[in-house]
Amino acid sequence: MKKTILITGASSGIGKATVQYFAQQGWNVAATMRSPQKETELTKLPNVRLYALDVTNTASIQQALKGAIADFGGIDVIVNNAGYGAVGIFEKSTPEQVQKQFDTNVFGVMNVVREILPYFRKKRAGTIINVTSMGGRITFPIYSVYHGTKWAIEGWAEALQYELRPFNIRVKNVEPGAIKTEFLETSMVLFDQKGFDEYDTYEKVTFKNGADAYVNAPGPETVAKTIFKAANDSSYKLRYPSSNQSSMLLFLRWLLPTSAFNGIVRVIVEKGFK
Repeated sequence: MKKTILITGASSGIGKATVQYFAQQGWNVAATMRSPQKETELTKLPNVRLYALDVTNTASIQQALKGAIADFGGIDVIVNNAGYGAVGIFEKSTPEQVQKQFDTNVFGVMNVVREILPYFRKKRAGTIINVTSMGGRITFPIYSVYHGTKWAIEGWAEALQYELRPFNIRVKNVEPGAIKTEFLETSMVLFDQKGFDEYDTYEKVTFKNGADAYVNAPGPETVAKTIFKAANDSSYKLRYPSSNQSSMLLFLRWLLPTSAFNGIVRVIVEKGFK
C-alpha cells in the first residue's frame, strides 16, 4: 500500500523538490501552500494533490489535513517545511518583524503538529519531519532572529520526541546547510529600520560573505533525499544533517570549544571587515 506524505511550503525550493522526489518514488503526496491556484508544475505529477494551507491559520490546517486524509485514505508522514528568513542587524528589526518570523517558523510548525497529533495517536503511528537548519545548532552574524526560530524548533522537537514515543510517533529534524534555492531572492526579509548607520559596514561585509556560501551550494534535491531517508527510517533517530557542509560544521561545533568554533565563524563571515 502506498504511503502518503503531507508537505507544507511546497510552492518552491526545498518543499517543491521534496514533492517531486517523493512522487518519483511512488508515494502519494499532499502538497500544501498558501496559494495552490498559482501552481501549475506540480499538478502534472501522478499521485500529487494540492491543498491550501497557511501555517498561521488553524482552520486552513484542519481543512488541508481533512482533505488529504479523505483523498488518500490517510497520512503517514508530515513535513514541516514552510518558513522564511528574517535577517539583518537585530537592532534594525521591528517587534512586528520578529513576531511574524516566530509566528511562521515556530508557532506555524507547532500549529501543524498540534492538529495532526490526535490522528497519529489514534492510529498509533506517524512521522513528523521538521526542516530546521544547521542554523538550529550553530549561529552566524546577522541571522540572530532566524537562528532563534530554528534553535526553538530543535529544542522543542528534542523534548517532544519523549512524549510521542509511547504512541509510536517519530520526530525527526532535517538540518540543511546552505542550499541553492530562491531563499536569498524570495524567502528572505531584511531588517531595514533607519538610524543605525554604525552597523552598515559590518552588515554589508557579513551579508556578502554569507551569500557567497550559496554560490556553489547543492540544490534542494539534496534535502529532499535526506527527507526521504528520514521518512523511511523506522528508528527513533532525531537529527539528519543534509549536506557535506552541514555535517562538517555541526561536527566541528561538537568537537571544538565554543570560543574556538566562534573564532572560525568570525574568520569566514567577517572576512574583509576592519
